[in-house]
Amino acid sequence: MSIDWTKTAAAIWRPRRGDLRAVEHIDQIGLDQLVGIDDQKLQLLRNTERFLSGEGANNALLWGGKGTGKSSLIKAVFNQYRRQDLRLIQVDRNDLIELPEIVDGIRGLTQRFIVFCDDLTFDIGEASYRALKSVLDGSIEAPPANVLIYATSNRRHLLPEFMSENREARMVGDDLHLGDTTEEKLALSDRFGLWLSFYPVNWHGYLKIVDSYFPEYSGDRKALHEAAKQFAMARGGAKSGRAAKQFFKAYS
Repeated sequence: MSIDWTKTAAAIWRPRRGDLRAVEHIDQIGLDQLVGIDDQKLQLLRNTERFLSGEGANNALLWGGKGTGKSSLIKAVFNQYRRQDLRLIQVDRNDLIELPEIVDGIRGLTQRFIVFCDDLTFDIGEASYRALKSVLDGSIEAPPANVLIYATSNRRHLLPEFMSENREARMVGDDLHLGDTTEEKLALSDRFGLWLSFYPVNWHGYLKIVDSYFPEYSGDRKALHEAAKQFAMARGGAKSGRAAKQFFKAYS
């Protein structure tokens, strides 16, 4: 890999060229721009600080509704610490089959790396989730001390679940034993030691996020809120941080 990590803070895996591409213009989102997810901020910050100091830290799965700040939080935490030799590598779900080789290329470097996997869900039969599972904690080789996986997903268990799988469960004494299919699906999520849940906001929460984008707005704030509500309702009632940001771009 042709990345000089002393000069590059972030990179994206490009499958056609089979290599990482340095990111020159990094999304500058900051922690203060994320409203209504204070507990999630605190937990991910604490985990990342432990990682940077060489203490025990967990791979993190941020799951929940779309537009609720999952990806933004990972980017904001990275921005908070990238001057402390924290590096970010984004790998798309379809390219996770390359993850073991990517990790081999950074194993043992002095920098600390977060591998960022956005919108992580898998279909039945996909092989790429096995590569992720192996890197997380499923190989004869110990996971590298300088690499963590931070992933986002709309669902907690990453693989689809079906009612028919419940029939595989059985009682052994007083204990419920899940079927082999269910156990296999849960095994991937269980390798993330930190689970952070994100939930859709109500109108009050949505307008609070909108206000964070207009801190010095001198016009009629009631009218601003009404316009923000109309914008969200025109998009199917999507009350989220993403909708607030899109409203800001359209209205400002």
